[in-house]
Amino acid sequence: MTDPFAASLRREAADSGDSRRPWARFSSWLECVCVVTFDLELGQAIELVYPQDVKLTEKEKTSICYLSFPDSYSGCLGDTQFSFRLRQSVGRRAPKVREDVYNGDAPVALQAEASHFFGYVYFRQVKDVSVKRGYFQKSLVLVSRFPYVHLFHSLLQIIAPEFFDKLEPVLETVCNEIDQWPPPVPGQTLNLPVMGVVLQVRIPSKSDKLGGSPVRNTPTENLLPAPTLLPTIHELDLFRCFQSVLVHLQMLWELTLLGEPLIVMAPSPTVSSETVLALISSISPLKFCCDFRPYFTVHDSEFREFTTRTQAPPSVLLGVTNPFFIKTFQNWPHVIRLGELKMAGDLPKQVKVKKPSKLKALDTKPGIYTSYRTFLHKDKILIKRLLKGIQRKRPSEVQSVILRRHLLELTQSFIIPLERYMASLMPLQRSVTPWKTPPQIRPFSQDDFLATLEHAGPQLTSPLKGDWIGLYRKFLRCQNFDGWYRHRHREMSQKLESLHLEAICDADLLGWTRDKSEVEIVDLVLKLREKQVKARRQQLQLKDSVLDRLDGFVSAIVESLPGDLQAVLS
Repeated sequence: MTDPFAASLRREAADSGDSRRPWARFSSWLECVCVVTFDLELGQAIELVYPQDVKLTEKEKTSICYLSFPDSYSGCLGDTQFSFRLRQSVGRRAPKVREDVYNGDAPVALQAEASHFFGYVYFRQVKDVSVKRGYFQKSLVLVSRFPYVHLFHSLLQIIAPEFFDKLEPVLETVCNEIDQWPPPVPGQTLNLPVMGVVLQVRIPSKSDKLGGSPVRNTPTENLLPAPTLLPTIHELDLFRCFQSVLVHLQMLWELTLLGEPLIVMAPSPTVSSETVLALISSISPLKFCCDFRPYFTVHDSEFREFTTRTQAPPSVLLGVTNPFFIKTFQNWPHVIRLGELKMAGDLPKQVKVKKPSKLKALDTKPGIYTSYRTFLHKDKILIKRLLKGIQRKRPSEVQSVILRRHLLELTQSFIIPLERYMASLMPLQRSVTPWKTPPQIRPFSQDDFLATLEHAGPQLTSPLKGDWIGLYRKFLRCQNFDGWYRHRHREMSQKLESLHLEAICDADLLGWTRDKSEVEIVDLVLKLREKQVKARRQQLQLKDSVLDRLDGFVSAIVESLPGDLQAVLS
């Protein structure tokens, strides 16, 4: 068992070591806040970055500028919200200790990004005769390493209208308020005050029961105003995102699971970014390990990288709005073209699957342009249930719960056989002894795994029929499998390290040193210290007080050595 008190001490240590830095608490949520405006001579330009000492590279600033405005084809008048994701410049600092602690306890899909930033945009475009081009155009952008899409868009809905009215003083006040927030700790419910509102959120933990009940209000004494409960920090309204492609859900789940090159072409950055993020969440709790861009423009620094025609398209999921991309991406195998939502009676009009060759620049009809054939059959019962829900005016939130539960159960049915086989590769606990290096995890064999499916495959938990083995064969060659395998292998290796440390603590170390040479004893001390450093760096899940006991053993062994060696080892 892990010691909760020890875990909280680790967090406090990470927090206190970090909290002396300026804006330490602010930076545990956000990297910075940017204001992007339209300059007649420069085009999009950053007007303000807060806090002012945040170091963004010129490349990052340029990317933020272009990604913070809807494409001119989108025609977004009024207020528009959307998300983007951009690659950080090479050579940025390594994640802080606190982020390492957070990532150790967070679900893989909600871990802080080490190499990308997320941007959450609130864009306003309104007529203004006092401006030369006749329009006021400005974006308020929250830049973060966290995929907390619902929390940050809810935050923008509170602060952006006030900011556009009173500008910089509002931003300074808000940033100072965020700098008072407690850091995000998985498993904790937090109250986050901002501009007279208290947002109550729960940070998900990797130990949470999947598909559990929604967040409930936590009683708070003397807290005025009463908190506004956010039931989720990251989940989208899946039903709203998928309502025009419901009959093709199985295909979209498979394309995402396999990390296939996929373009989402939408009428606005709001629709493109929400659809991309919904697709990624459809394979939860599996982490989407390929690159993805909820909103992507021709000005992006990776444009050439993604559009070179001399090679196969990369495993990336892109959300775009510019019709120019139809010509550019004609060699891509899968394109989802979404239009403005149209209703056929009470039902959203369902898009049709068409051959990729039918995708034409001048044809604006929605459709899924692909030659992909699904490995599994559609779940007709689910589709009927959702369509019946539309006819009965069932609330979108309820439809989303049904949809999310179905996708979660489908992904779990797919991943359980892999988890079960992976667990069989773990050495037995009795083979871990204090005097030998921990045994190795056995290698993953595709043939051995596929052989397990006949008796312990997804048919035990899923009613869906089809070519499951064909789906697994393709999955084992994709980046999502590689990412999952690396993560599980690392977790299992750390478990072996923990078991080895615990076995060492249960051994008679002092007794072992009695008939050993000084060289052997010094070698033991150095190895034990190396293990201690590694255990603390990796946040190993250890039984109570193992590291303290190990400290005691090392100190006692050093004290048993001659004075000159003690001085060297100290």
